Amino acid sequence: MLFNTLRYAEFFAAVFVGSWALVRYAGAWPRLVFLLLVSYGFYAAWDWRYLPLIFASSTVDFLLARAIAREERPRARRAMLIATVALNLGFLGFFKYWNFALENAAALRALLTGEPASVGHAFRVLLPPVGISFFTFESMSYVVDVYRGELPPHKSYLRYLLFVAFFPHLVAGPIVRPRDLLPQFERAPSLTLEEGGEGLFLVAIGLVKKVVLSDQLALNLVDRVFERPENYSALEVLAGVYGYAAQIYCDFSGYTDIAIGSALLLGVRFPKNFDAPYKAHNLADFWRRWHISLSTWLRDYLYIPLGGNRGSELATYRNLMITMLLGGLWHGASWNFVFWGFLHGLGLAVTRAFQRAVQRRRPAGEGERGGATASSPLSRVPLRALCVLLTFHYVCFAWIFFRVPTFSQAVLILRQIGTLTTFHPNLPPVLVALLGVALLSHYVPERLYERARGAFIAAPAPVQGALLFLVAIGLHEAASAAAVPFVYFQF
Repeated sequence: MLFNTLRYAEFFAAVFVGSWALVRYAGAWPRLVFLLLVSYGFYAAWDWRYLPLIFASSTVDFLLARAIAREERPRARRAMLIATVALNLGFLGFFKYWNFALENAAALRALLTGEPASVGHAFRVLLPPVGISFFTFESMSYVVDVYRGELPPHKSYLRYLLFVAFFPHLVAGPIVRPRDLLPQFERAPSLTLEEGGEGLFLVAIGLVKKVVLSDQLALNLVDRVFERPENYSALEVLAGVYGYAAQIYCDFSGYTDIAIGSALLLGVRFPKNFDAPYKAHNLADFWRRWHISLSTWLRDYLYIPLGGNRGSELATYRNLMITMLLGGLWHGASWNFVFWGFLHGLGLAVTRAFQRAVQRRRPAGEGERGGATASSPLSRVPLRALCVLLTFHYVCFAWIFFRVPTFSQAVLILRQIGTLTTFHPNLPPVLVALLGVALLSHYVPERLYERARGAFIAAPAPVQGALLFLVAIGLHEAASAAAVPFVYFQF
């Protein structure tokens, strides 16, 4: 049930009416039961066979967290924590990486024996459960937080099940922390006119990003270039790489906008997940802006437990690299994703080394302002713009390996760019304009976006309805014959 389909619109309209009707006539508790049932129904619409998995995983984590909170013996508490981590990562590893492990084992065996590499279909997992990477991380983080004493064990089994399965964030995030979502299910639900207007605005913006920008770039540029790069000039291939950077941002941030807006219309607020990532002036800044819920999760539950930056410089670089390699592998069972993670780990290490070198050369007692000193080169607009440009191109270079199925395809793309040919019959003005809008929208001052959002929220209901009707017409005209799945559904 894709967010960019009429089926989801009908589903959400029924959930919206049913949810608030229950609040008014039956109370908050029946509403929670209703939301849990429709969330499980939403998940079953993808593949009902995996519904017991999310229920069992949630139940085990809920019970283990309560047991950890009651237990006073450190070794017993640690054993239960290891059990929940092993269980969650075991589920994730089996369903998502089993086939990858079999293929690599077969390739290694073929290399050693000279026999053809093959894996029988009987040993393969056909399709991994949708959203398993997201709900596994959410549920596991709850147990870890309880173990650390950062969160008390939740008393309500029903609310915990809903926390894991709540449909707006279930299949592709954002990765919502238990401390952010569980308290909202404990409060009496409410929806103000301002929150309703904000929710509708976010859903509309998300659909425009997805249907008008992301899908059109994918269908008319990105998919064609990445499938047969040898058929295009260097300029067209480079445009395809830029197009993928714009596509994946508009696709995923558009999904997030729809998810946040949908939740807000149900009286639940999710945290921000994107903050104009292509405005970043280095890779560390990029990861503070891109998929914020994942980057902070990796920081809090992987990088810091590994030691973070508390040890030697060499240990810090090691921790950065391990975190990004595993972050790359989290995205998919492919060496391309691992290499993408390696590139970002390497970039983060170089960024840190450069920043440390600048700090060592800084005169003692020199004051800081906004992350850079008054005399720092990064405080100068032209050089900062150059840093943004270099960071963007490094991210685009890494996106090539994220997008292609094989390394040979990535080499073919880079080789084609190296031809420096400039003919561009496959770049019509409309397509160039879409690409420009998708990328340059990052650099629109945030105050203008806030003004537009505030104006929509403050507008009378008839005006909001008219604007949404115009958006709906535009979406209908721009939509392809079949709804294009969101990129991050595969993760």
